[in-house]
Amino acid sequence: MTTVRTPQSPDTPAEPTKAAKAARPTGPAGPAGRSRSFNTPSTAQTAARYLLLVLVLLLVIGPFLWQLSTSLKGPAEDVYTRTPSFLPDQPTLGNYGKVAEVIPVWTYALNSVIVAVVCITGNVVGCTLAGYALARLRFRGAKLVLGLFLATLILPGEVTIVSQYVLVRGLGLADTLAGVALPGSIAMLNVLLMRTAFAAVPAELDQAALVDGANVWQRLWHIGLPNVRGMLSVIVIFTFIGAWDDFLWPLIVLNDPQKYTLTVGLQYLNGTFAANPRLIAAGTMIAFLPIVVVFGVCQRFFFKGVEEGAVKG
Repeated sequence: MTTVRTPQSPDTPAEPTKAAKAARPTGPAGPAGRSRSFNTPSTAQTAARYLLLVLVLLLVIGPFLWQLSTSLKGPAEDVYTRTPSFLPDQPTLGNYGKVAEVIPVWTYALNSVIVAVVCITGNVVGCTLAGYALARLRFRGAKLVLGLFLATLILPGEVTIVSQYVLVRGLGLADTLAGVALPGSIAMLNVLLMRTAFAAVPAELDQAALVDGANVWQRLWHIGLPNVRGMLSVIVIFTFIGAWDDFLWPLIVLNDPQKYTLTVGLQYLNGTFAANPRLIAAGTMIAFLPIVVVFGVCQRFFFKGVEEGAVKG
């Protein structure tokens, strides 16, 4: 008997073969299920991530909140109680006023601002020029200069601090704010950061500007700087924090108490025979607020530069 096969209509889908059935994902165990499981964490994984974030937040923000709470506590409250309390029972701002009575805090803050402005200006201008030269200009000994910059990063600051003081004293800048700011005016790490930022800008932009007749300064101003604002914000923030929080170097260079920076002057809040932890906490908060202000002003460019990279479209 002969079996007659009817031709399959083109609109009728063909029955899948056994190999196709085996390759097709059938559920969470298939490739699609594994991908979905990898991209979407489970409830336990999400809880573990949030728990880790809360732990890191407590470690970072906890000391700051404790200092803020201590600075707002009244004189009748016990800050050494066995059961610590973050919320003051008698909140007051009088501790901040007493800090100015004990030490000339505003004079010290002005000295710190002067040192920080000098350091920021030196790093922004000097590191920008040096980084652009290393990234874009071709000159003899460029690799040697880059190697010397890298070699300076190996030495810790404590190794060169004696030679720095001898140099500053030889220049006649001992016991001056200029002597405090001079060693931090150009940081080798910031030079390398600017070189990396300029190197990330496509070379075709410089070549096109060169064809149009632009010189080096015009290429730096119109092509280089607009594309490295994010890195400049990073340098401004880190330089300000380093200059504002520096304690050892100003303590070595300065002898006149009227020229002390804020971090050095705050040591007078801790007396030899008595110490008020409320005043110390208030002074710490006064020293911390400018850092928050600077970061708040520059953070928009900071995160924008990190997210978008060197070239903005």
